[in-house]
Parts: sequence; C-alpha cells; structure tokens
Amino acid sequence: MAEATPICDFGWKAPDFRLPATDGKTYTLDELKGPNGTLVMFICNHCPYVQAVLDRIVRDAEDLARLGVATVAISSNDAATYPEDSFPRMKEAADEHGFPFPYLYDESQDVARLYGAVCTPDFFGFNRDLELQYRGRIDASGRNPAPAGVRRGPFEAMKAVAETGRGPLEQVPSLGCSIKWKAA
Repeated sequence: MAEATPICDFGWKAPDFRLPATDGKTYTLDELKGPNGTLVMFICNHCPYVQAVLDRIVRDAEDLARLGVATVAISSNDAATYPEDSFPRMKEAADEHGFPFPYLYDESQDVARLYGAVCTPDFFGFNRDLELQYRGRIDASGRNPAPAGVRRGPFEAMKAVAETGRGPLEQVPSLGCSIKWKAA
C-alpha cells in the first residue's frame, strides 16, 4: 500500500546521525552537509517506487552537487524481513547504479524515527543551516515512467534553496512504500 508524507515543517532542524555507508566509512550529517543545502532521502533496494525513479535520483544528485547541494541516501528497512534491503545488497545497489552520494544504513531505525520518515522514497531538503525547506516527492510519475518535461520536485526545490535559502511554499507529499519497521 502506498504511503504519503506530511507537509513540510519549514525551519525544523535536521537531527544529526552517525551511520555506516556502503563505501566502508561511517559518516555524520555534519560531515556530509553541502555548503548550499543538503537533501536527505530515505530509500531502499526493493521498493518499486524507488526502483522506478532511481535513475532520476542519481541524475538529480549529480545536478545538485554542481549547485553545492549534498545528497545523502539512508536505508532504514528491516533487513530480516526484507533481505533485499540488507547492507551487503545495499553495497551491490550503490555499485550497480553508480550512486554519486553516500548510501547509509540505519539498522536500528532510530534515524528514520528522528526524521519522521514514512515511506521510500521520502525526501527532506535542508538549507545551509540544516533547516527543513522541502518535504516531497521526486515527481508526479509514482511507479510509472516519467513523461517528458515532468517537474523535478527535489531538484527544483533544492535549486531554490541553494539560491535563496528557502524552499517553495507549494509542495506535493512523497509517495511510496511504507518504511518496513521491525516488530516491536
């Protein structure tokens, strides 16, 4: 079942984290943030919504890097229930798709809870002061191929953030598969 996210809470401060990445290093948010903004996205390997937009995620991350905006991906799904989302499989996906951003593993799911992540993919765009300016979807395509000229949600929002420090007032919630939480 598809899940939608709440609207953007402008100015909400990004919680810090310390997570292992598929490149063998461990990172904090402070080490990864960009000079003009930071896009934190919750993704995973198995979700059909993520799979459908992965090429656009990579394209947008490359384009945002040229604007001084860093991109960070975090997988928080329960790998015991969804083995496709295990850390070794994350490494494979990062290599296969040539991720130009760190792909971090939130095994405890604490970071997803701190951020209030709801689905995959779920995008959080922060300005240079790590204040939330965007919470929304990548585009209107959902799990379908994107039509020509489709609006690039996080890219356009983060371009504005890089230039002005502020995100757009009109935003469309993220849509995707629910985060696969561990049993209590």
